[in-house]
Amino acid sequence: MSTTRRQFLGTSASAALIASLAGVPKAALAQSVSPVRALTLYSRAQAANPQQYQAAELIAQAWGDLGLDVTVSGLPQNQLSDVVWYNRDSWDVSMWQMVGRPERSDPDDFVSNLFHSANIESGYNFVGYSNPEYDRVAEAQRLVVDRDARQALIYEAQDIVNADQPYVFLVYPTKSYAYNTAVFDDTTLVNQPGLGIKNFLSFIAVEPKGDQKDLIMNVSNELNAINPYYISGAGDSWMTELIWDRIMRIDADGLPTPWAAESVTWNDEGTLATIVIRDDLSFHDGMPVRVEDMIFSLESPQRAGVAPMYKPFVDPIVAMEKLDDRTFTVELAQPNAAFETSTLSKVNIVPEHIWAPLLDALVEGETAESVLEDSRVGSGPFKFDRWNQSEVVLSAIPDHFAAAKVDRVIMRVVLNVEASLGMLRSGELNFLTDYTGDPQLLKDAADADDSIAVVDVTDIGFQFLGFNCRRAPFDDPAVRRALSFAINRRLIAGAAYNGFGRPANSHVSPALPFWYNAATEELPVGIDVATAMLEDAGYSIVDGQLHYPAGMTEQY
Repeated sequence: MSTTRRQFLGTSASAALIASLAGVPKAALAQSVSPVRALTLYSRAQAANPQQYQAAELIAQAWGDLGLDVTVSGLPQNQLSDVVWYNRDSWDVSMWQMVGRPERSDPDDFVSNLFHSANIESGYNFVGYSNPEYDRVAEAQRLVVDRDARQALIYEAQDIVNADQPYVFLVYPTKSYAYNTAVFDDTTLVNQPGLGIKNFLSFIAVEPKGDQKDLIMNVSNELNAINPYYISGAGDSWMTELIWDRIMRIDADGLPTPWAAESVTWNDEGTLATIVIRDDLSFHDGMPVRVEDMIFSLESPQRAGVAPMYKPFVDPIVAMEKLDDRTFTVELAQPNAAFETSTLSKVNIVPEHIWAPLLDALVEGETAESVLEDSRVGSGPFKFDRWNQSEVVLSAIPDHFAAAKVDRVIMRVVLNVEASLGMLRSGELNFLTDYTGDPQLLKDAADADDSIAVVDVTDIGFQFLGFNCRRAPFDDPAVRRALSFAINRRLIAGAAYNGFGRPANSHVSPALPFWYNAATEELPVGIDVATAMLEDAGYSIVDGQLHYPAGMTEQY
């Protein structure tokens, strides 16, 4: 797709202005146009995520050839979230990731939430991208039941994002997970498409072989929260999945299936779900799980400001009604092809008797994300025991209907990737769930130790750089495209990810082959391509520094 001059550059006034600058000496031209400011490119800290940090350095180098002064700043995950997620108007560019989760086996999670303008203020659209045509397509794909017709809309959504480039998609990582074969029976692990063996089903199904009954895993960053209303990070979410049940879960084939519900049935129009809950559910404090708790769990995120990350998933609900002690209905305004996956398999079931007073006590400006509910009472197969700076400990609930085979899940916070590999070798970890180092080193460790097995998978998620579309020059799609096309994804995949990643240019992963638009792979790259695109948009490189088009000045 070619890039043409946009809006201002298409006017006769701009043409005259550009013509008037032809032949102007460089020194005079530099004074007549404004240079683009120096940029900070945020990333995870190098020790915690060397792949992401090296990718950021390669990007900074490429952009330097376009006249940008870019400094890479590596931060711990918590600080990175503070800078980028909670101060949305104040940064320019940042490395980020979207991780694979079971409910993301349907593309709606990414298609509807990452780029819909309704999610700019506090939802997943933290980059501030707004395009009414994209909003229309994202909304339309939810309403289409026919799979082929919906595929066409998902493809169209990918094409729009490809044209506008609010993200620089980098790689769909090949995730490498390892476990100790002397501790676990590998035939009991569940290898879920797009997720690999690190998933909820594995954690409850894996069987210990001997006296070691604890599953000891790792996470490469400090946790932000363990809160059923807050999607605060990858490791945080692994814990919430185990503590809190959901009405449905994603099965080993990537399809939603009843979980805390005994059944979920729909009327012919696809707008009314009748849900019968199981009769053997209890919260970890001994209180039974009631229909009222289910309704509260779906209703409370709909309230303004309570749970901004979950609100998009429950917004399709227009009414709920209790029919009897085990049955309730959920009514949608329109059919929603992704509702079972994106809502019923995602929203956590919380105890109303604990959370209703906590939510009622929120003051203006507070959300449920800020609530510290120390007991973290759920109804899932594991209960919360403790959390300190170095680890989180969960204990199995033996009488849960899907009781785990291990006694405990212990998640250790290991910020240094080399240390995590050493702990796997020594037995301090027996399940390596978050490895951000060189995958070849992990394979070498497995070759040298028969008790270590490695399983690879192409992730549903992806690694990317986000532009803050609120701030010039990144509010200009032509600039975003040029900067994106300056980056050689194959170089990133090879050098930063050592070949363990597939070059990316879409928010739908090839791990979802039916929904993945392979045409997005066809993008030109190179500094010459990017330079021509910038010049076509009116930007200039003067004395090695990128300048705005004439008439535009630096605002920041």
